[in-house]
Amino acid sequence: MPINRAALVVGGIRLASGISFLVDPVRANRLWGDPEEPVGGARLLLYSMGYRDALIGGLLTAAALGGRDTRGWFLASGGADAADFVGGMSAHHQMRRSQQVIGLGGAVVGIAVGLWGATRQRAESRTGA
Repeated sequence: MPINRAALVVGGIRLASGISFLVDPVRANRLWGDPEEPVGGARLLLYSMGYRDALIGGLLTAAALGGRDTRGWFLASGGADAADFVGGMSAHHQMRRSQQVIGLGGAVVGIAVGLWGATRQRAESRTGA
């Protein structure tokens, strides 16, 4: 069973990001460009993002380690970032410049990586197996 290294790296990054939002959402939020302490509903959304990212990252990592097709998990990862981007665009005018660059820019990179991974050929297809 070949390990899909790209999926392992991307899944590991998403899993680590999700865990960081669950362990310390305030600190993780600062890394994404928001210097202020989130309150109420914003904190709830940070935890929700953490659970979502940990789940997608964990399942992408597990698929990579198990030699299974990872394209669907890449698509789920890119879809999550697309949802973040669309939501962020509706609040774009209320965001600090750092949030726009880091948060929305990160979502664009995540969408691109998700689409790249979702359109990759499976290893078995490349080797003719």
